[in-house]
Amino acid sequence: MRIEIATLFPEMCEAVLSESIIGRARRAGLITVNCHNIRDYTLDKHRRVDDKPFGGGMGMVMQAEPIWRCWQAVCATMEQPPHTIYLSPQGHILTQQKAVELSRMPGLFLLCGHYEGVDQRVLDRIVDEEISIGDYVLTGGELPALVLTDAVARMCSGVLPSAEAFEEESHFSGLLEHPQYTRPEIWEGEGVPEVLLSGHHLNVAKWKREESLRVTRDKRPDLYSAYIDKEP
Repeated sequence: MRIEIATLFPEMCEAVLSESIIGRARRAGLITVNCHNIRDYTLDKHRRVDDKPFGGGMGMVMQAEPIWRCWQAVCATMEQPPHTIYLSPQGHILTQQKAVELSRMPGLFLLCGHYEGVDQRVLDRIVDEEISIGDYVLTGGELPALVLTDAVARMCSGVLPSAEAFEEESHFSGLLEHPQYTRPEIWEGEGVPEVLLSGHHLNVAKWKREESLRVTRDKRPDLYSAYIDKEP
């Protein structure tokens, strides 16, 4: 998996992507994540990448040319153009199912917008889809790009110990995850459910399944209904 992030703040992205599980996976060569400073691709001597919008309006708009040149430079290093995503509040909401789909692609190019947006002409030229991480607006696309990168990269081979590490989590199967417990066995007078101490794998699996259903029904009745409707 190769992820290319086009941003005005590569240091911000590197600070996050160099830490924890994703950072270790990058250092081990399990995934490749590169952060490109869009300013490096401008022809403006002052490294400007934005200008006033035609038709008037507040704020500035990111210019097409620096983004186009950045995207072309990345494409020149790959056998085929990467699947290109513009992180935008107008996009489809990121889901676990979408993250799974993206994790199976050989390469992604994530465009982080800023200011009042991006010149539509370059979006029309290079973008395959727009993705949002929620129905709200942020100051830029960096945080959504980091969220998407984390959600996708953790499912790549070798990043987590095994597929079970993410397949049993919330949303992967359509249900929320069952409650989790660890040592000590008794904390503040409360114990761990006896079934988890029994060593009986079938009973434990049954408990996890029932608890996932219960948690989903209580916390996300919309997900619960959708899941039940799909069951044979």
